Amino acid sequence: MSWLDDPGDDDGSGDEGFDAWDESDAKVRPNRRGSRPRTKTRPTHDDAVPGRVLGVDRGRYTVLLDAPAADAGSGELFATRARELGRGSIVTGDRVDLVGDVSGADGSLARIVRVGDRSTLLRRSADDTDQVERVIVANAEQMLVVVAAADPEPRPRLVDRYLVAALDAGLRPLLVVTKTDLADPSDFLAAFDGLGLTVFRTRPGDDLDPLRAELAHRWTVAVGHSGVGKSTLVNALVPGADRATGAVNTVTGRGRHTSSSTVSLPLPDGGWVVDTPGVRSFGLGHVHPDALLRGFPDLAEAAEECPRGCTHLGDAPDCALDDAVADGGLSAARVDSFRRLLVAVGD
Repeated sequence: MSWLDDPGDDDGSGDEGFDAWDESDAKVRPNRRGSRPRTKTRPTHDDAVPGRVLGVDRGRYTVLLDAPAADAGSGELFATRARELGRGSIVTGDRVDLVGDVSGADGSLARIVRVGDRSTLLRRSADDTDQVERVIVANAEQMLVVVAAADPEPRPRLVDRYLVAALDAGLRPLLVVTKTDLADPSDFLAAFDGLGLTVFRTRPGDDLDPLRAELAHRWTVAVGHSGVGKSTLVNALVPGADRATGAVNTVTGRGRHTSSSTVSLPLPDGGWVVDTPGVRSFGLGHVHPDALLRGFPDLAEAAEECPRGCTHLGDAPDCALDDAVADGGLSAARVDSFRRLLVAVGD
């Protein structure tokens, strides 16, 4: 018997089932998305406040507000990424806009709703065959390359790679040689004479005021091989930083990784140092040789006379850089240094 054959209401018309049917008997699937209509309109966040990312830790961002509220203490707060940002990266040094609880009170959490344009972007790849960029810091002005005179031995090719990355990012490179009480770094530094680098030599107990003057009121990212004394230097520059330090393995001659995250630290005289984890390699797979040439404006001008497809290397036929050196327009040491960096890009 079907529902049309209802014996309780049989008047011979054949529509007894319809007479018994009620709309309340129909089951309606609930609207799981709610009744609010969908829209592509996004909030403008006109009330957002600006700040700068000081550090990133497992999806939480430490941000320094440009103009903290009266009750915001130091102006530092924790924030998370707003959903509307999508999958774009947020890195140390980024300029951001925030909404929500920007008081910085314990337990508060703001939301990052916008990321500003980046003036500079320091990147590296896992190796020279990897085109995927690992962003280290955004909007820095300088790169402080830290290398030891000994223990561990200086690695010129790694320093070359740091310099290539700095020039590619538009950063001004500075070079600090630590542990000069253990060895004379003059021979090592001679390889960089043509680059016009600002170089500092340090040993325990040295006066660091000349270096502090170069760092004051600027954002500087510090990089260096593990064990070269970078964290020790940062602790001397930033009292209370308490960055972990470690000794060099006497068997392998390698330093132990002591800095595991990128952290921005305020300098007493103004400015910030961004301390990065020590690395033993610095991939340049993302760097094109033409980008490196832009870091040498005087060489780039001379290279305009080079034949099409010129590699600018020492064996390149009819390279205009050689002509400029012969004519006295360019320093041979500077051209040699540039070509060494070119080799680092191609290695």
